[in-house]
Amino acid sequence: MALSCTRSVNVISSCVGQAAESQRLGSELQASSSVDATVLDWRRRGIWSCGCGFRSVRGGGGGGRRAMARWARAEAAEVGGSARGSGAECRRTPMAERVHRIREAAMRGATAIDRKPRQEERRGGEEEEEENVEEEEVGMEHDFMREECGVVGVHGSSEASRLCYLSLHALQHRGQEGAGIATYDDQTGSLRTVTGMGLVADVFNAEKLKQLPGTCAIGHVRYATSGASSLKNVQPFVAGYRFGSVGLAHNGNLVNYWQLREMLEEEGSIFNTSSDTEVILHLIAKSKQRPFISRLVEACEQLEGAYSLVFITEGKLVAVRDPYGFRPLVMGRRKDDGTIVFASETCALDLIEVAYEREVNPGEVVVVDTDGSISSICLLPKRKQQACVFEHIYFALPNSDVFGRSVYQSRFKFGEILAEVAPVECDVVIAVPDSGVVCALGYAAKAGVPFQQGLIRSHYVGRTFIEPSQKIRDFGVKLKLAPVRAVLNGKRVVVVDDSIVRGTTSSKIVRLLKEAGAKEVHMRISSPPITGSCYYGVDTPSREELISATLSEEETRKFIGADSLVYLPLNKLHEMLGEEAPFYCDACFSGNYAVHPSPVYQASLPVDRLSGLPVAALDGCIGRPHPEAEAGQPVPA
Repeated sequence: MALSCTRSVNVISSCVGQAAESQRLGSELQASSSVDATVLDWRRRGIWSCGCGFRSVRGGGGGGRRAMARWARAEAAEVGGSARGSGAECRRTPMAERVHRIREAAMRGATAIDRKPRQEERRGGEEEEEENVEEEEVGMEHDFMREECGVVGVHGSSEASRLCYLSLHALQHRGQEGAGIATYDDQTGSLRTVTGMGLVADVFNAEKLKQLPGTCAIGHVRYATSGASSLKNVQPFVAGYRFGSVGLAHNGNLVNYWQLREMLEEEGSIFNTSSDTEVILHLIAKSKQRPFISRLVEACEQLEGAYSLVFITEGKLVAVRDPYGFRPLVMGRRKDDGTIVFASETCALDLIEVAYEREVNPGEVVVVDTDGSISSICLLPKRKQQACVFEHIYFALPNSDVFGRSVYQSRFKFGEILAEVAPVECDVVIAVPDSGVVCALGYAAKAGVPFQQGLIRSHYVGRTFIEPSQKIRDFGVKLKLAPVRAVLNGKRVVVVDDSIVRGTTSSKIVRLLKEAGAKEVHMRISSPPITGSCYYGVDTPSREELISATLSEEETRKFIGADSLVYLPLNKLHEMLGEEAPFYCDACFSGNYAVHPSPVYQASLPVDRLSGLPVAALDGCIGRPHPEAEAGQPVPA
């Protein structure tokens, strides 16, 4: 978070209170490790405020913290330390531990940070019960691969904002944290924006859409992640610069975000969000090129990673896709009025009766001018396309065509392949809804076994809930998935799911089915084992948390308690894709990264010297905390 100097000092003052406490902290830190010696030197130089590391040396929170990270690395080298630090280097005294907790809470924007200890004393066991509830909820939410967002762009309609709103409804599965729309007001020549937290239907109503006049609009839905769940990170982002104003919506992830941000801050840029998307706006603003498209191309040439972008500026709509084509972006046109629409999936075009024309090609910039004319330029030298194969396995809706293929047909074929390579005697085939349904239909058709709804999904459960005082096992899963005993009792069941990430949810589902009377439970997974994290715009755990990265298939079967477990073989996935297989990214299965994350992404994460965690964990950078940070562990080098 970009905390101002004044707010930072006020927060810390309200939490720490007395100067004597700071002095005690100094004494304890002085007796600690070389890392703490560096911290003390920061305090002597006036970098810290009240001993808690908030004061910005530039008068703006983000820049100061970046500088602190750089000083930490430099001074660690002088004292023979490490920028990432071992567990011994990063140990904390009790007082330092308390200050670190205060710091983390303030980073989340808390105002009554020091309240927790008193609450614990007052409530006793009640606190522990609530923590168990939270663990149940987190375990369910974070045991899946998650898409980050969806984008829409509309040009040439008097109801551009309404068409954008409807398209975002169709893309709601790609993001539920927040939504926003930006339009170009033809009358005033200005950009107008409405953003909010929650679902599209919660953010917008008729009155808000009236605030968004114009014939050109862009929209964005963002996936809910723990960490940077704040309104300031909800897109589209709108900014003004010396040649006008520009709005931007982004789907993807920049693996060189920290390198670019530090460079820009060295040159005086001030950041208002913790999203990597803001870097793109700064690069455009600082460009020396005059036409907007030239500035845009120059900015994109500096980006590494995945990005599908839609821009709105001076009545123009611009769509950009990264040279590898990691994330989807399609273009369509309404037949009645010629309205041009860009969207992450074709399902958004179908809802507003827009005919699909083509994909935005990897490395292409498509410009829709004020008069509706369309031009296209090549962004960068052509690279080998690396389309995300997980779009077909999980992310996209079955009624979408993604990367030129029907998602429904792909998933149906996955099920048929599983039935061929892993037949088993069974009485019924069921699916883990919703992404496993089509694959289960394919399995059932090929195996000649009836498909039935053995699990009913509740669509009305939010991310948080209150568990009764008497502990209920697998409470989170039971809230979301209800077994149908009449379908399962006494049956040999094949249950089809799209993937196994950490294995915790799968084990609960297996237990749920057996408690409902299933005689046998055979798991069939419509993806190969996930052995690596995604760095191109997908929310995944760290490699150490991925069950297939550490356990064999048989060990995983025992862990989840299934009678048998079979994944979709990677070679069969390649065979199904045919000649297009080399043009799909399967790095989470194979480890073959087109833009390798180790030297570019991981090494660019500054590390907080007190905690041993990346600053990303404290900032909520790129829209989520680093996976290791969620587990409270130092990030491995």
